[in-house]
Amino acid sequence: MNDMKTKIKLPKPRYESDTSIEESLLKRKSTRNYRGNLTMKEISQLLWAAQGITSTRTSPSAGAAHPLEIYLVVGDVDDLGKGVYTYLPQEHSLMKILDGDIRRELADACLGEEFVKEAAVDIVFAAVYERATRRYGERGIRYIHMEVGHAAQNVYLQAVSLKLGTVVVGAFYDERVKEIMEIEKEPLYIMPVGSQ
Repeated sequence: MNDMKTKIKLPKPRYESDTSIEESLLKRKSTRNYRGNLTMKEISQLLWAAQGITSTRTSPSAGAAHPLEIYLVVGDVDDLGKGVYTYLPQEHSLMKILDGDIRRELADACLGEEFVKEAAVDIVFAAVYERATRRYGERGIRYIHMEVGHAAQNVYLQAVSLKLGTVVVGAFYDERVKEIMEIEKEPLYIMPVGSQ
């Protein structure tokens, strides 16, 4: 079945857990060792935490410009094929934009960090700078960098609640990441995620 450009509805995120925000903060750490698959429910929760829709969004955005684009590089997720997907927050769904497992190439673009390949998925945060600079000029760049920090911290805390591990990777070759993923947006962070 060719699922390119087909929207995949994610399970509804949950809004309560047994893990308090204080416990998530206490246990938050960077993890570089992963094992096993992730589930669609876990993917749903992680992406909702990053940029999900609430009365606004789960992370703040200067002037509601929403310059971030979230991509999911899938290697090992139950009931989801290997490939690159874009997250569509308004619909809480995924759309495949590239077939195949690119985690090896992505790890190479991240200066050879093997844990990028070993994670079940890699969440890639990218920016459309014009969405913020159109209104705020050069200062919009600063706002985008703040926003990606907010979104990444949400993923960290959600990962703790799900008993998953993650780490923020900022060391990579931008143009190589764009080439591998076949995207034009500017990559800012890569977050490998997996079971611990």
